[in-house]
Amino acid sequence: MQTTDSHPERAKAWSVPIELIDPSKGYLFEHDYIGWYFERLRQQDPVHHAVSKRYGPYWSITRYKDIMAVDTDHANFSSDAHLGGIALAERPAPEIFPSFIAMDPPKHDAQRKTVSPIVAPGNLALLEPTIRERAARILDGLPVGEEFDWVQRVSIELTTQMLATLFDFPFEDRHLLTWWSDMATGDPDGNGPVQSWEMRLAELGKCQDYFTRLWNQRVNAPPGNDLISMLAHAPATRNMDAREYLGNLILLIVGGNDTTRNSISGGLLALNRFPGEYQKLRADPTLVESLVPEIIRWQTPLAHMRRTALRDTEVAGKTIRQGDKVVMWYLSGNRDGEAIERADEFIIDRARPRQHMSFGFGIHRCVGNRLAELQLKVLWQEILARFPHIEVVGEPVRTKSNFVHGFTSMPVVIAARH
Repeated sequence: MQTTDSHPERAKAWSVPIELIDPSKGYLFEHDYIGWYFERLRQQDPVHHAVSKRYGPYWSITRYKDIMAVDTDHANFSSDAHLGGIALAERPAPEIFPSFIAMDPPKHDAQRKTVSPIVAPGNLALLEPTIRERAARILDGLPVGEEFDWVQRVSIELTTQMLATLFDFPFEDRHLLTWWSDMATGDPDGNGPVQSWEMRLAELGKCQDYFTRLWNQRVNAPPGNDLISMLAHAPATRNMDAREYLGNLILLIVGGNDTTRNSISGGLLALNRFPGEYQKLRADPTLVESLVPEIIRWQTPLAHMRRTALRDTEVAGKTIRQGDKVVMWYLSGNRDGEAIERADEFIIDRARPRQHMSFGFGIHRCVGNRLAELQLKVLWQEILARFPHIEVVGEPVRTKSNFVHGFTSMPVVIAARH
């Protein structure tokens, strides 16, 4: 978050009539201004009725305890794609692709159970040597003494290679996974590659065609230890229609790509912004264990999740009506000083480093959270073994998105190897 007290946007955040605040505006995230608005809302109107020109009216939840209350109450707050799903940005019916994160029980539970074996502890232990070997190869190929883009060379490359492994996806085509992830989360009003909604739909159609070919191969083969085989053979998912298959693919691609990739970038940026913590890490590399959840808290790679009220209900004294949109701002909850001590500071040796909401709570808690942590842990172990320091040498370019809280580029220089 920006910290400059005299910045005109900070003054605006604290002076504009509070009823006019709409924290969904993409430019607030692109320029890292959003923290000032969240700070005011947490203090003055934590359950805030906002009206957006783009998304219409919605409830904005900014305090940790209120977000947790909504997130764990699936009886009153629905994730169902046909009621609006999990993001503020809604699409017309032909562009709704249901997935288990955008379903309510019992269907959610059965489909989630299908893919959870791939991130079970035993399978993660089998994956760790692969992650380490790939991280080492990527890092060994980085230039010393010249500027390069960390997002492209490290963050995207490592996560895309891992995703290709989880899907048993043709490795030479792995760049398509990054492209489809950007298509799935992109928006013509953002600063990513989506030029129009029609383009997005066409590209996701290509994703579906490619994965349908893989499905047809796997369904006619013995069950394998990859995500497509798991979906093709499990009773809860083997009879999915094409739209639901695409929805679950998008969920797994974005969940396995965008979140970890942006944490890899955000972690390096945070260590540069808090050089004392970087020094602390170099002095004691075992702090990687608590560094990783602090990176995930600090970055909060998905800024929000949305729910739809199934009936009239109350949150922190405000009455939310049946059918209302409710947005849980995880990014704000992770900066809530009432719940997390010194929440605006990046502290790599916190006593309770996992006390964050980046993975969500309740039945929709991120199924791949331990895999994300493993990738970050291995990467930072390998970085510390190779490089005394990696310097961020310019302002990163952030995504213009209120959903994916991340980066499109970040210039860095590695001065030397160990």
